[in-house]
Amino acid sequence: MVDPAEKKATYQDIIELPDNKVGEIIGGRLYASPRPAPKHARASSSLGDELVGPYDKGRGGPGGWWILDEPELHLGEDVLVPDLAGWRRERMPSLPETAWFELAPDWVCEVLSPSTERLDRAEKMPCYAAQGVRWLWLIDPNIRTLEAYELHDGQWLLLTVLDEDKPVSVVPFDQIEFPLSALWA
Repeated sequence: MVDPAEKKATYQDIIELPDNKVGEIIGGRLYASPRPAPKHARASSSLGDELVGPYDKGRGGPGGWWILDEPELHLGEDVLVPDLAGWRRERMPSLPETAWFELAPDWVCEVLSPSTERLDRAEKMPCYAAQGVRWLWLIDPNIRTLEAYELHDGQWLLLTVLDEDKPVSVVPFDQIEFPLSALWA
């Protein structure tokens, strides 16, 4: 929480950040992170590539999802920007007209980096749980792992940790399979 003597961050604080920073507000505090490094961007883009065809577009998979890169989430007083997020279309039949989303996603993915790992784990994971995000994936391109979590009774339950070239077929995207190494290649 923000110290009462400390000014609560506002959306204007995000707007005033340099273009090379990603701004988020969590618990009234402004967090400014650098734009993703190449390994980070590659992992995020590659995961989106694996999921968009079958889940967003319905090519070779069930469809029924919106999968988006770096959507700006306005969840209560918090402003979060996950690397990837997905909404089931039954919950969000169309995309909003605003530049942000007020409906919490069903799934989020954070790609960890040394500069953001503490923020992703200690600040953002509890926010996502409080907002009822059902599934969360954490990808670490440096050690080449994927951690998959599911929300149970307001707590994150670790479902699996994948490494090496293990096949990825994990809820909510368990109707397809791809090698984890596809995220780094």
